[in-house]
Amino acid sequence: MARITTLSLLAFFAFITPFAHAIKFALPAARLPIPKCIWNAAHTHALVIVTANVGPGAHQRVDVEILDSTPHRNVYLSKRDIKGETRLAVTAHGEGEVGVCFRNYLSPDIKLDMARNMSRTVDLDIDIGADAVDYNAIANQESLSGLETEMRKLEGVVKEIVDELEYLKQREERFSDTNLVTNRRVQNFAWFTILALAALGVWQILHLRSFFKRKYLID
Repeated sequence: MARITTLSLLAFFAFITPFAHAIKFALPAARLPIPKCIWNAAHTHALVIVTANVGPGAHQRVDVEILDSTPHRNVYLSKRDIKGETRLAVTAHGEGEVGVCFRNYLSPDIKLDMARNMSRTVDLDIDIGADAVDYNAIANQESLSGLETEMRKLEGVVKEIVDELEYLKQREERFSDTNLVTNRRVQNFAWFTILALAALGVWQILHLRSFFKRKYLID
């Protein structure tokens, strides 16, 4: 019974575990290339492993840059002229998205009319959080059994879920505070409008009374 429960938990967490983000695309060459960026959500202190396999291409230079979407626009890593398989690792500094940007620079020796069909293929694999941890290496280092390794994976997945729930809770509290502040401002504006209309009405009455008195229409 305990074995069935354990297997059920493993199957459940394996199902909800986020898959690795893999993409393959062609990167056109240009003298002033427009960056091709792939963005993925990441929590604070989350480990991000980027594996880029750049295909061959003569007279082209592929640069990669890893940055985030926070207001500070932190640049974690920048590397020039990557070739073949390149593995990069960074740690997110804040809540938001981490972007991997590529630029394919054309050699000055190549004419622009010859560069129309020039490009390099990029096979990109991004692992974030628990997916980025090499549990096989940990198992070999700590002599863990297969079940212990899977439990270690589940521990990482559960931690990610807890962090996600905490992040959603903080967002909900922030939105709730914003809603309360907005409602308070709307109420204050409504009271100001009522008082302003009341004051305007009193002023109009006094002004009309003074006008009629000057015209001897009322005593």
